[in-house]
Amino acid sequence: MTKEDPIVEALQQYTTCDVSDALIKLKYRNGGFLSGLTMWSPHRQEGATKIVGPAYTVQYVPLDDPRPKHPTHYIDDVPKGSVIFVSAPAKTPNAVYGGLMSTRARALGAVGSVIDGRFRDLQEQRDLGFPIFARDVGTAPPAELLKVAAVNVPVKLQTDEQDMTVNPGDYIIADINGVVVLPKELAEQALPLMAKQVEADTKMQVAIEGGMGFAEASKKFRG
Repeated sequence: MTKEDPIVEALQQYTTCDVSDALIKLKYRNGGFLSGLTMWSPHRQEGATKIVGPAYTVQYVPLDDPRPKHPTHYIDDVPKGSVIFVSAPAKTPNAVYGGLMSTRARALGAVGSVIDGRFRDLQEQRDLGFPIFARDVGTAPPAELLKVAAVNVPVKLQTDEQDMTVNPGDYIIADINGVVVLPKELAEQALPLMAKQVEADTKMQVAIEGGMGFAEASKKFRG
């Protein structure tokens, strides 16, 4: 998949909140929100940066995990137009992603990275202008604790707040509000719901600004 994917193109006009609203209507848990992941680059939680693309997943595991280390470096196989989603074991103090990874990812046409763990080289990331969403920053590399066991496999969000899984090819949407996963099998159902919701909310805003009460406007335009 690339940026020519019609689903990616259609999603560009919507915020993460719009996507979550649609997923709630489809009864997808938490509206696809992935808790604890926020914008760090190109700025810290400000600006209009938004990334949309299919997930290219990377799974880090402890060194004592019986699975062998992935035979090649995942960063050299990043698909154009993708969002790199790196999963690290919870509470790992070491970073699992750095500035050279973004340099390579940008060269290959990735649109941004989401790190379910720590990353490093923050200023380098910002100098690149490469979008990074993550749990936190760190300084140490991962090799003393972790290895990459698999690429393009389902990965679970590393938090005790939610039970969420990101599958390869699921759509990742991230902006100043946070990070949302839109399961690929729900995308075509969700898009018309987003359009309807945005239209209704736009009409509500105009009505409320004109003096109408919220409850009345909600009943009139949302039904």
